[in-house]
Amino acid sequence: MTVELIRDGLAWCAIINMGVLLLWFLVLMVAHDWIYRLHGKWFKLPEEKFDTIQYASMGFFKLSILVLNIVPYLALLIVGRY
Repeated sequence: MTVELIRDGLAWCAIINMGVLLLWFLVLMVAHDWIYRLHGKWFKLPEEKFDTIQYASMGFFKLSILVLNIVPYLALLIVGRY
């Protein structure tokens, strides 16, 4: 496996993960009440706590994309030049 293949794989992983994050955000903005009611059938959560969980989860996912995809991609980009 070459450095270029790993770097390209990390780039595509980052792009796909950012797309998932964007889709998550858009669906939550458009269908917030429906998603809250759906989850409300399974869990007894106040709406504020539901929003907090969603916001924190999106932040964790974004941080994970940065640490696990983008930073290694940049490191391989730098190392590949030498």
